[in-house]
Amino acid sequence: MLGKGEIVNRPLLFLDVDGPLNPYAAKPEKRPVGYTTLRVPRDSGNPTEHGGLSRQRRPLRVWLNPEHGQALLRLGYELCWATTWMDDANRWIAPVLGLPELPFVEFGDALLQERSDGVHWKTRPLVDYANGRPFAWVDDEQSDLDELYVTAHHRGPGLLHHVNPRIGLREDDFHALAEFTRSLNTTQATG
Repeated sequence: MLGKGEIVNRPLLFLDVDGPLNPYAAKPEKRPVGYTTLRVPRDSGNPTEHGGLSRQRRPLRVWLNPEHGQALLRLGYELCWATTWMDDANRWIAPVLGLPELPFVEFGDALLQERSDGVHWKTRPLVDYANGRPFAWVDDEQSDLDELYVTAHHRGPGLLHHVNPRIGLREDDFHALAEFTRSLNTTQATG
C-alpha cells in the first residue's frame, strides 16, 4: 500500500473512454473478444440535441473489457478521466472496469471547441491540470501538434499515447505505459 506522499509522486494517467477503452470504431456487428456491451441511455434532456424533435434516441453502445481496470491499476499511475464523459465515467465506465471513483478533468469552455492552431481541445486543460507533474495521456485523437504543445508548455515529462479506436487498448499499449513509469523512476533514481 502506498503512503499518501507516494501518491503525489506518481505520474498521472489521463484516460479517454471512447477509442482506448471503448473501441467504438470496430466493426459494429462484431464485439471484440473479451469485451462486454454496455447500453447507456442518451437522455440529456436537451431538446435542441434532437433538432427540436422529442423522439427517443437509441442507447449508446459501449464496449468495455473488464480486465482493463486491473491492468490500469497495476501500472503505478494516478488515474484520471480525460473524456467528454467527465464524471459520468465514474457512473457508467468505472463499475464495469472495476475501477474506484476517479478524479476527472473539467474541460469547461474548452469542451469540444476546435482550436485555430490545430492543437486538440483537451491538450491545454490536461497540461494545466498536470501542473508540471509527469503524465501519460491515452487517447485516439492526439497529433504532432499536441506533442509540440506539451513540449513547449509542460514543465515535466509527458507521454501522448495514441490508441487505435478500431482495436482499443492492447498489451503493447500497457507495456508502453509501464515503460514510461519505469523511465521516470530511473530518472528520479539517477537525478
